[in-house]
Amino acid sequence: MTTTSYSDTGSAAGLADLRAAHWLPRLAVAATFLYHGAIKFPGMAGQAEFMGLPLVVFALVALGELAAGAGLILGGALRTRLGDLATRASGVVVAVIMVGAIVLVHWGQWSNIPSESHPFGGMEFQTLLLAFGLYAAGRGNNI
Repeated sequence: MTTTSYSDTGSAAGLADLRAAHWLPRLAVAATFLYHGAIKFPGMAGQAEFMGLPLVVFALVALGELAAGAGLILGGALRTRLGDLATRASGVVVAVIMVGAIVLVHWGQWSNIPSESHPFGGMEFQTLLLAFGLYAAGRGNNI
């Protein structure tokens, strides 16, 4: 019978395969934000009107989504103080945008499945993005 032991000493040899694990959630959230920011630009005025937002607010959200997505990637690539700040700032932007999305669009329905009262679905997915944003803001490049 063989046993496996785990050590929590944090030795480099034991954690070598986990050093790049931060890229999994980082790239998923970055891609989501880059995509959703980019698709807001064609027909921006009509989309802003449909959402009931002033054009300037809608444009700021789109720019914020692009900046947050790029900042998460840049923050991960730069393992310096600047990269840490980029990750933290991007996390704050993600969190602010997700609070806005939850309050303005998704509040009142948990399931992400669209319904008659919530044609864009509920807040299930948005709460995950919000949680990641808060985590990145708090931990920086230590995610």
